[in-house]
Amino acid sequence: MTEKAQLAVQDVNSLDITKLSPLTPEVISRQATINIGTIGHVAHGKTTVVRAISTVHTIRHKNELIRNITIKLGYANAKIYKCDNPECPPPGCYRSFGSANADVVDCEREGCGGKLRLVR
Repeated sequence: MTEKAQLAVQDVNSLDITKLSPLTPEVISRQATINIGTIGHVAHGKTTVVRAISTVHTIRHKNELIRNITIKLGYANAKIYKCDNPECPPPGCYRSFGSANADVVDCEREGCGGKLRLVR
């Protein structure tokens, strides 16, 4: 599947720019719409929170890997999804993945059968 097949269709001829907003599927499919900053003391779990939300491992530099701490500032994109099956209970109906995911993916909850659709 190509990258374009995974994202909401953007057609200049049919796109009404007066109706675009941060919640429009054409926007959230390609652009981060929420910024979350983390601040705290050493070893308080900031990197763990980022990895849990975005699935991105932000420790990238050799010195950080050796010491198992994040020294340099990092950035990670994430997409937030909600299951379209009304029987899928919260908070399990919400999931987050890295920005490389498609706009619609299968729900991972056993027996659900619903689709996770991009909401942010």
